[in-house]
Amino acid sequence: MAEYPRVLTNRYGLPQSWTFATASKHGAYEIAQKAFRDMEPAAIAAEVKDANIRGRGGAGFPAGVKWGFLPKDSKLAPYLVINADEGEPGTFKDRTIMEQDPHRLIEGCLITMRAIGANVCYIYVRCELVTSIARLEAAIEDAKAQGFIGATPFGVNHPMAIYVHMGAGAYICGEETSLLNSLEGRRGEPRLKPPFPAVKGAFGAPTIVNNVETIASVPDIIRMGGKAWSDLGKLPRDGGTRLYGVSGHVKRPGVFEAPVGLTLRELIYDLGGGMLHNDRPLKAVIPGGSSTPVLRPDELVHAPDEKHPLHPWHGKSHIDVPMGVDTFRALGTMLGTCCAIVMDSSVSMVDAAPT
Repeated sequence: MAEYPRVLTNRYGLPQSWTFATASKHGAYEIAQKAFRDMEPAAIAAEVKDANIRGRGGAGFPAGVKWGFLPKDSKLAPYLVINADEGEPGTFKDRTIMEQDPHRLIEGCLITMRAIGANVCYIYVRCELVTSIARLEAAIEDAKAQGFIGATPFGVNHPMAIYVHMGAGAYICGEETSLLNSLEGRRGEPRLKPPFPAVKGAFGAPTIVNNVETIASVPDIIRMGGKAWSDLGKLPRDGGTRLYGVSGHVKRPGVFEAPVGLTLRELIYDLGGGMLHNDRPLKAVIPGGSSTPVLRPDELVHAPDEKHPLHPWHGKSHIDVPMGVDTFRALGTMLGTCCAIVMDSSVSMVDAAPT
């Protein structure tokens, strides 16, 4: 299996990695302290924009650009809302952050709140993720005890509060305006846009809604610098590393960190270990959760070599297309949550199709 830089996941696998003791021993909150004490909010936002980080929740909108949509003349302080609903079938990457390294997410929230001028952050988690909720709440209490969350985080006069809000498990609440309705105690259903949440979102105030992985990447963007972090990726305007999930008929299902621009061939045959049953060829892949259009083998762009022969395409010539927001859009599908569901020839596509 290929080795890739572990940036976002470098604390995964440490003993009790979710605790403050372990996380702080391995660098947690050091970057937040630098951001609060040594950087102006506009400088933080500029680094995130330079990082070319596309939203990791499905839409793929550049996070730094989204932050720039906040009105400069608003009399209301903005809110930060973290979309941790993760209700997309086949998607299980964000919960690894919340369960294995919740302090990275909390640190990212603090830096982001500093950058956008927010005083309150809500982390919206679907209620089924009980371990995620417990570890997030424990991490918030630890950060409060250290003074990182409170009236003067890191000695700076910028009061901050972070709350975990449990959603009832409605799939539609993965969409940002439905999530905001649910957060306010309303029925979870989409709002008409405009106005967009950055102008009028939670409780009528300007609001930035970002995915868990997006905000958890912020500390490393500030640590490395936006351009250096962006250069970890292989695609223009789509930077960094990201979490790739793979499940279904593969030998090694799981979540892996790799540069943006990994190919489906590399995800399935290298990180995923190849097809689970050698006598059953690949039939289709759902690339990023069940809402993303299915790719057939002839669309999967397989590059043959000695390790990965032409089977099951029988001599057809294909090229690899990097997994990115724009590249997959050009294929007629979406990268979505970047968690691929792999299906072999035994699957009935009628039965597999969402109803």
